[in-house]
Amino acid sequence: MNLTLLPEIAAFVIVVESGSFSAAARKLGTAPSSVSRSISRLEKELGVKLLHRTTRKLRLSDAGAEVLKSAAVMMDSARQVLAHGAVGQQEPQGTLTLSVPKAVGRFVLHPVMPEFLARYPQIDVRLRLEDRYMDLIDDGVDLALRITNTPSPGLHGKALMPITHLLCATPHYLAQHGAPQHPQDLRNHSCISLGETPADSRWKFRQHGKTLVVQTHGRYAANHTGVRLDAVKQHLGIGSLPLFTAREALKRGEIVQVLPEWEFISAYSGQLWLLWSAGRQLPAKMRAMIDYLAGKLTVQSQ
Repeated sequence: MNLTLLPEIAAFVIVVESGSFSAAARKLGTAPSSVSRSISRLEKELGVKLLHRTTRKLRLSDAGAEVLKSAAVMMDSARQVLAHGAVGQQEPQGTLTLSVPKAVGRFVLHPVMPEFLARYPQIDVRLRLEDRYMDLIDDGVDLALRITNTPSPGLHGKALMPITHLLCATPHYLAQHGAPQHPQDLRNHSCISLGETPADSRWKFRQHGKTLVVQTHGRYAANHTGVRLDAVKQHLGIGSLPLFTAREALKRGEIVQVLPEWEFISAYSGQLWLLWSAGRQLPAKMRAMIDYLAGKLTVQSQ
């Protein structure tokens, strides 16, 4: 028996139970295309057609109906095992894999992990710091932290904290070059942006319900918030930074906010959500992490 196909078998049962790839994807917390690939892999391995796909509905083939009988029994047994495990597991334990954007992982999540590991000695944590979208099922992720205002309806989640951006510079830089009084004044300054796309140097502001876009320029750009923070502290210019990156340097007075009376609108702002797959009973280790981060990060953001 090829045990690596167990996720594909589970996906097949959920597709049949749900009646469509999109409905199954919502339950699994993944994309319909991912579910379709799982079914195709299972069909290829078994050498039979399991489902007849039409634009309106799915229909089991004869072979699919036979496979479903055994697969459904397997799923029922698996659900019973999970139910017994959830009841019997008093101490949260096991390995947790978290998908986290790089900057959030470095400046927000990593600093609170030592306390979590001390509180739960039976849980091991694996952080996967990547800015790309990671599929919870295909990439083997238990929990994902994502910056979004519209989390996938196929996932459960908690909003942890707002992610806002602001402009910062050192008092030394501003003493030398002058403090901007209006966003248009930024045209005469060295501005440190993300630098991944041309849009990253077009800074957008809002005040009294009106928006303003300024094309900025600078000799230095970096797609890492820690590097931009250091560049600002080295007096290289005015930089765009997430508040979570700049907060400590602002408290120490090493840097100051520029144009605080204007709202700086970043494409990378939004709510930081903690997300997990829907339609599953949460193991104690996941519940422990969800409750810990919900309490820790919500308090820190206030």
